[in-house]
Amino acid sequence: MAKARLRLTNRDARRLWIWTNGLAETPAGPCKLMQIVNRLGFVQIDTIRNVTRAHNHILWSRSQNYREGAIWDRLAARDVFEHFTHDASLIAADALPYWGLRFARLEAAMSGNAWYQSGLAKDQVAAIVARIKTEGALSTHAFNSKAEAHEMWARPPHKKALDHLWYAGKLATSHREKFVKFYDLAERVFPPHEQRADAEALRWLGAAAIDRLSFAAQGEVQRFWDVMSAQEAREWTTKTKGLIPIDVTCADGSTYAAIAHPDIETRLRAAPEPTSRLRILNPFDPLIRDRSRLKKLFGFAYRNEMFVPKAKRIWGYYVYPLLEGTRFVGRIELKADRSKQLLAVIGFWKEPGQQWSTARWNKLQAELRRFGRFAGLSTLRWDIERV
Repeated sequence: MAKARLRLTNRDARRLWIWTNGLAETPAGPCKLMQIVNRLGFVQIDTIRNVTRAHNHILWSRSQNYREGAIWDRLAARDVFEHFTHDASLIAADALPYWGLRFARLEAAMSGNAWYQSGLAKDQVAAIVARIKTEGALSTHAFNSKAEAHEMWARPPHKKALDHLWYAGKLATSHREKFVKFYDLAERVFPPHEQRADAEALRWLGAAAIDRLSFAAQGEVQRFWDVMSAQEAREWTTKTKGLIPIDVTCADGSTYAAIAHPDIETRLRAAPEPTSRLRILNPFDPLIRDRSRLKKLFGFAYRNEMFVPKAKRIWGYYVYPLLEGTRFVGRIELKADRSKQLLAVIGFWKEPGQQWSTARWNKLQAELRRFGRFAGLSTLRWDIERV
C-alpha cells in the first residue's frame, strides 16, 4: 500500500522553518560562529548601521555571545568569502567550488547592461588590476575617476570597473575597514579549490538549498542562492531522487505543493517548540528574507521601507519584526544615538489580534536591553506611548 502524501500543518511548518533557521533554541552558550554560518549557508551584509549592521544582528540573534564584527575574522581566515546571492553576502567557503556558475552569469549579465559599463578602455581596466597586483589590496578610494551623473546610485568609472571584476570572480574582497571593501586578486583571496562543471554546481546548489529550507516550492529553491533559472529549478525539483513531495498548510488554511528534504520526518521529530523568548529580528534575517514564504507560512506581510519616500511608508524607515514562539506579534522601530549610548524606541505596532500582556511587555523590554548592550547602548528610552 502506497504511503500517504505527507501534509504539514501550519504550526508544524512554522516550527520546522524556525528551527531550520537556528532560531528555535535560546541563543545562549558559547558562540559557534561557523556552525551558524554553515547552517544558514550565507549571511547578508549591509552598509546601514541602524542599531547594528544586519550581519551582526543576524548572528547575534542565534548566539548572544557573538560580538560585533567577529564575522570579519572568518573572512580573514578564508572560512567565508564575500559575493552576491540575492544581495551582498558572506558565504560559507564550501560553496566556492560551485560558485563559478554565479561568477560567469553575473559577468555576462553586467556585460549586457549599459548601467554597469565603466566606459574605461581595456588598458585602463588592466592598469587598475596591475596596481592591485603590485600594491596589494586596494579600496575604491585609491582611484580618482569621477562619476558623470549625480543620481543616488551613480558610481565613478573605476568603481564600476572594480565591481565588474569582482562580480566576475576576478577580484575578491580581501577585507573591509570601517566597512570599506578592499579588492585583491581572486587567487590571493580564495582558498585553493577546483571549479566544478555547471551541471554538478546546479545539483550541489539545489541540495544545499533544500538542506537549509527543509521544505520548499520550486521558486523558493530558485530564490535561495539566486543562481538557478526557473527552468533549472524546475528540473532540479522534479528530477532529483529522494525528495519527498508534500503539501504545506498556509496561515490562511490553504495548501500548496512542495518538495521536502529526504529526512523531513526526522527533522520534524527533532525540531522543538521555539523558545518563548521574544525575538527582535533584523529586516534581512534569513527567516523573513523570502517575503512570499513569510506571508504564506505566518500570514505576516512585511516590506523594508528604507528606500520608500517617508510620506509613502506604512510603518517606518527601519522596522524590526517581533517574533514570539511561532507568531509575529508586532513591529518596532528603533534608533541609536551612540554619542549618548542611547537606544530609543520611536515606533511600535501590535499585530492584529495579538494581545500584549504584562509578561509580553516584560519580554520585549528584556530583549531591547540585551540588544542595546550588544550594540554598546546602555540606556533604553521609549519616545512614544505604549498602547
